[in-house]
Amino acid sequence: MTETVQNLPLLLAGAKRWLDDALTASMRAAGEQPLSSAQGQIFALLDAEGTTVAELARRLGVTRQTAHQAVHGLLALGLLEQVPDPSSARNRLIRITTEGTRVHRRAQATLDVIEGVLADRVGVAQATALRTALTLPRGEPPVVEAP
Repeated sequence: MTETVQNLPLLLAGAKRWLDDALTASMRAAGEQPLSSAQGQIFALLDAEGTTVAELARRLGVTRQTAHQAVHGLLALGLLEQVPDPSSARNRLIRITTEGTRVHRRAQATLDVIEGVLADRVGVAQATALRTALTLPRGEPPVVEAP
């Protein structure tokens, strides 16, 4: 059965895909190595002192194996490094490298430009309202009675 109106999760996923595609294409055009969406998210989730792969997996909402694969690719690109965890001899912390910081800052600046393009296309008021709505506290996810 096909619904005529897309639900909110589909609309949000489509908007995220548009932003991801714009960022990937823009960074590639600028000569940067393309990253997957999961790899890009890792930069936002890293603590300054470093983060374990297990903690990154929890924050991303993925398996440790998936997080490890994303981290491994970023290690190979020289954007992340592994260092010993001072609180545990068994764990290693993942930290951003100087090159990773440069690429992350460039990606953030590129996203600012992409958001400007979006505002030009849909209107500044609408883009601002969207950002405001998405930053409002939503509380815990509700459990509702399914109709």
